[in-house]
Amino acid sequence: MPAESVVKKSERGRKIVASLRRAHPDARLALTFRSPFELLVALILAAQCTDQKVNEVTGVLFGKYRAPEDFLGVPLAELEADIRPTGFFRQKAKAIRACCQALLDRHAGEVPARLDALLSLPGVGRKTANILRGNAFGEPALGVDTHVLRLSQRLGLSRNTDPDKVEADLTRILPRAHWIRFCHLMQFHGRRVCLARAPKCGTCTIAVLCPYPHKTTTQSQRHGRPAPRPVWFRRRAGARPARRSR
Repeated sequence: MPAESVVKKSERGRKIVASLRRAHPDARLALTFRSPFELLVALILAAQCTDQKVNEVTGVLFGKYRAPEDFLGVPLAELEADIRPTGFFRQKAKAIRACCQALLDRHAGEVPARLDALLSLPGVGRKTANILRGNAFGEPALGVDTHVLRLSQRLGLSRNTDPDKVEADLTRILPRAHWIRFCHLMQFHGRRVCLARAPKCGTCTIAVLCPYPHKTTTQSQRHGRPAPRPVWFRRRAGARPARRSR
């Protein structure tokens, strides 16, 4: 992929957001929650688990546990049984209880909105902290989850593989007002169209903005014809094409 200036990448990033907004007007965070505390617990449960399964569990869980004190007031085995369907339930139960204890000790039982305060909580990393800040507090934040990480690389918005470095790349090319929405759009597009193993490039609304518009095998490729490049990828006028080896 040829070098792309920050300005050009930023322009392409804004076009991607605009196009995906039209394609996925219902894009939002898939986890169900009513408070920052519920979202914090849901995010801990979401590790190595689908959002759908987490929502099924929390639909019952949040009727029983309403505050940090509730998670600390039952035997550990009981909490483990209540969250067992999410997998890794022993580790998650301990993480939830440690986080609840820290909330009571340091923040009077309330989930803080500041990034540094969130990162000081047991088991809370930048992804969880940023998803909380963006979705529970409305603060501009980029929560780099699996879909945001994968699609940012596939769309050529970042060449990094470390989530923190991908976050830094995205903050340089996307307006702050787009950060939260961008994450929602990447999640929905990644689940519906740009699948990890079998992306639906033929129906993708942003193929023209993608450096790999035909990642899946097309009929033209099977007959030896190269797939067309996206508009932004084409060579400058007058540039001589490289000779193809035989």
